[in-house]
Amino acid sequence: MIGQAQRDAFQAQVVGWFDLAERDLPWRGAQPWAVMVSEFMLQQTPVSRVLEPFAEWMSRWPTPSDLAQESPGEAVRMWGRLGYPRRALRLHASAAACVEHHQGHVPDSIDELRALPGVGEYTAAAISAFAFNRRCAVLDTNVRRVHARVFDGLAYPTTTSITHGERERADQLLPADPPQAARLSVAVMELGALVCTARSPQCQTCPLQNLCAWNLQGQPAWDGPPRRGQTYEGTDRQCRGRLLKALQDASEPVDRSILEAVWADAIQRERALDSLVADGLIEPIEQDLFALPH
Repeated sequence: MIGQAQRDAFQAQVVGWFDLAERDLPWRGAQPWAVMVSEFMLQQTPVSRVLEPFAEWMSRWPTPSDLAQESPGEAVRMWGRLGYPRRALRLHASAAACVEHHQGHVPDSIDELRALPGVGEYTAAAISAFAFNRRCAVLDTNVRRVHARVFDGLAYPTTTSITHGERERADQLLPADPPQAARLSVAVMELGALVCTARSPQCQTCPLQNLCAWNLQGQPAWDGPPRRGQTYEGTDRQCRGRLLKALQDASEPVDRSILEAVWADAIQRERALDSLVADGLIEPIEQDLFALPH
C-alpha cells in the first residue's frame, strides 16, 4: 500500500515538473481520432519518428470515416517506414469499426475500445485517459519503469507482463478527479521518456529523486533477467521491410524480379514474402506479381 503522504508528494512533484517540461506534441489535447492514431503509431516507436507520419496521416485522413473509405493497402502505403506495418492494417480495421458501430466516432468506454481491432489493454486506457480525460491507469514501459524505481527500488520491472499488483498500485496513485488523473498519467509517462530513461536516467534533475527508493539506495545494479537489445540488421524483419517498401513505392503491382533485386538471400526472401502475404500486408495478384491489399 502507498501512504497518503507518499501519494500526495508523488502526484504534486510529477505534475509540477510536467507543468514546466511538457512537450508540445500535436496529439495532446487533440480530438479522439488523433489520439488514437498517435497511440497506434507510438507502439514500439519513438516520438521523433512519429511526428512527420502522424502529420501526413491526419492531413489525409482527419476522421475515421476518411480512412475507412480507403483500401487497407493505402494505409500500409502511408505507414511508410514506421515499422511493424500490421499496425496500419489494424488501424484501418479500427476506423472501419468506428464507422460501422460508433457513427464514425472513436468510442469512449474501455470495453468498446478493447473491442476495436489492435486495441489492447494499454491502448484502450491511453485513449480513454488522453482523449476523454477518464480516470484509468495507463501502464506503458516508461510508467512501469518509473514505478519500479520509485516504489520498489529496482532499476526495471521484474516481469515483462503487467502484474495485478502493478495495476492496483497505478490505480491507487491516481487522483479521484478524472481530468487530474489523466494529467498525472501523461506526466509520469513523460517523466519516463525524458528523465527516468532506461539506459541513462537523469536522476540529478528528477523531481522524484528524494522519493525514489532506487535513487536513495544508490541506484543498485540490475540483477534480474538479462535485458537483451533487439537486433535488426540481416533479420527477417529487415527483409520484410525492404520487400514491403518496394510495393509501397510502386503505383502498380510489382514483379518478383524487382523483389529479388531488393534482397539477395533467396531462402530468407521467400520466407519473408510468405509471411507478408500471410499477414495480409501484400497480395499475390497473379504468378510473380504482388501488390498492396485492396
